[in-house]
Amino acid sequence: MTETLAPDVNRVNCPSRQILEHVTSRWGVLVLAALLDRSFRFSELRRHVGGVSEKMLAQTLQALERDGFVHREAQPVIPPRVDYSLTPLGHDVAAQVQALAHWVESKVPEVQEANTSYDARS
Repeated sequence: MTETLAPDVNRVNCPSRQILEHVTSRWGVLVLAALLDRSFRFSELRRHVGGVSEKMLAQTLQALERDGFVHREAQPVIPPRVDYSLTPLGHDVAAQVQALAHWVESKVPEVQEANTSYDARS
């Protein structure tokens, strides 16, 4: 009989680490937060998430879709149209990472002050 261990992000082989990596990567956070507002076509999402390359956006969306956070819907039209939206699970995690992103935005002045202080001491 194989013993199943409860998820523990501190355990080296725990699958939660890969999920955490997907949702907390720079692009993962930004894509999830953007999709909280509405669904996007690929090109719209790329414009919305400033600085992301086509390759990185495609990889991020694919990882988030595989994890069950993003729904990809291809429309049978010409030219092809693909829409991306959040699944219910994706909505849950997107709300969490958006809260973190907003907290980070609110703390930028304090962090910059800490950086300046640290750099002056070094």
